[in-house]
Amino acid sequence: MQRRDFLQAFGSATALAPLVVAGLLSPTRALAVSFNRAAFEARTAADALRLIGAAGAETSRDIQLKAPEVAENGAAVPIEVASSIPGTTRLSILIEKNPLPLALQFNFTAEATARFQAKLRMAESSRLRVVATAGGKHYTVFREVKVTVGGCGD
Repeated sequence: MQRRDFLQAFGSATALAPLVVAGLLSPTRALAVSFNRAAFEARTAADALRLIGAAGAETSRDIQLKAPEVAENGAAVPIEVASSIPGTTRLSILIEKNPLPLALQFNFTAEATARFQAKLRMAESSRLRVVATAGGKHYTVFREVKVTVGGCGD
């Protein structure tokens, strides 16, 4: 295994070296974004919404949330989110009955397509809320998801 690992690392370095030398690949371009730690540590959905500045979000049909009505495994609930609101710069996912409701938050450039897929951990049956931020305004959509335990409803 050691030889295989060495060859793989050497091959990757050989392939990437010309890109680094040409200036096309630079580690300084990948920067971590500061995040709102207090919002992720909020214990209620109302507090999390207030901390991300979306307490008065209006309902919108331009946000698509695909999630199962019944999730057989609360440890991995698949979702797909997309916003067709022009200039969407952030998508936030809140699970209202989780101990820490703000589950995910993705930032986008205004020119990017605001879309992602993820698997969420849900403590129990709850309402999912997606909040999209575009042009300084906040928009939301909801979806109820029932989590079953061992094939039986809770």
